[in-house]
Formats: sequence, C-alpha cells, structure tokens
Amino acid sequence: MGILRTKTIEPATGSTLTLGASGDTITVSSDSIKANTFKDAGGNTLFTSDGAGTLSSVNSGFVPYGPVLISTSTASGSSSIEITSGIDSTYDEYMFVFTDINPATDNTDFGFQTSTNGGSSYGVSKVTTSFYAKHNEADSQTTLSYATGYDYPGNPDTEKQWIAWQIGNDSDESCSGIIHIHSPSSTTYVKHFYLRANTYGASVEALDFFAAGYWNTTSAINAFRFAMFSGNFDGVIQMYGIK
Repeated sequence: MGILRTKTIEPATGSTLTLGASGDTITVSSDSIKANTFKDAGGNTLFTSDGAGTLSSVNSGFVPYGPVLISTSTASGSSSIEITSGIDSTYDEYMFVFTDINPATDNTDFGFQTSTNGGSSYGVSKVTTSFYAKHNEADSQTTLSYATGYDYPGNPDTEKQWIAWQIGNDSDESCSGIIHIHSPSSTTYVKHFYLRANTYGASVEALDFFAAGYWNTTSAINAFRFAMFSGNFDGVIQMYGIK
C-alpha cells in the first residue's frame, strides 16, 4: 500500500473534492477533521460552525427531546425582564426557570404578565388558583393553605400573576422556581400554565407557592414580562422549549 504525503489536496476543477467512489469506505486515522460546514451524502447540512465552536443550522435530527435552552436573561438592578422572541409554534410547551431572584425592596412579590402583540403592551386577562406551604426557622409557623387573595377570578384582571411572594431583600434571600406554559401559539384554545416557587421569606421562612390557571385568550401569546410588584431586582431567567 502506497503512502501519499501532502499538505493540500484540491479538486482539479470546481470546488468539490471527492474521496473514493460510491460504495467505497474512506478511513481517516487522524483524531480530528476540521471544517466549518458538515453535510451528508445528499448535500444536506448537518451543522455549521463559525470557527469558534458556535453552531448554527443544526439539523433537526440532532435536537434532543426534553428541555432545549432558548435564551438566558439576567437582571441586575433591573425593573423587569422582557422576553419577546423565541416564543412560537416550534414547541408545544415552554418552561421558564428563574434562579436567585433577589428584590431591592424587602417583603415584596414577584410576578409576570403576557402579551399578544410582541410586548407592545402587557396584561392578558386570566383565571388562576393557588395555594402555599409555609414553615419558619423558629418552627412556630407551619401552614398549608389556599392562597386567598393571590388568585384571580374570571373577570378581566390584567395585573401581574404572582410567582412568589413576601420575598426578603437581604443578600442571602431570594426565590427560585419553574413555570410551564402550554401551547402559547395556539389560536384555538386558551393558554394554560402552572408554576412552583420557593421563597426565603422576609419573615425568615420557607414559602412553597403553587399556582395554575389560564390566560383567557385564543390569540397567540408571544411575549412575557417578569417584574417585582415593587422595586427592582437581580436574578436569572432561562427559557426552554420542550419537545
């Protein structure tokens, strides 16, 4: 078997270099193949790299089932986080994971609103229900209760939906949790959601808050705004699509 040693092989004509004929097996013994665009035998792009490791044009066959990270938003003394892109019919379910939400104002609440016009305005009518469990550090309060006053009836209420409440603003106090949204792009059905959040409360307590409901619209929801009921906040919100 002969050996060919060269630094560059170029096609005689055109820009396509063919190694072997149809049905042949080509073995590459090197530990790497360096290219920016990879295609299959049919010319379909599998993925493209920008040369720095960032991929684009990834073939759908590579997309895993389960949560797929779409965006990460960070608040630093911010009045709100608005997510106005990446919300469409690509996924039937979207999930928001919020981490270490710390308010500037003590004993305030965290909530969110939705939009049907890309964030030009917020406040879609909703119907919700909620309950909570509470346990303080002194072990003097142990509560499991319907969250009276933290839900919304069927009338057109456009205020923020509660995510967490009575959050402390000390440096070690915050809230974290998960929100699930179903079929926000549907133009047939109302938009269901449910959430769970845990809070280090201003009264030195653990507050485990549960809420669920629906936005009472058949228009597609395509933007979300997260904000405190009072003051600014720090924290991270990640949006995932779920296949």
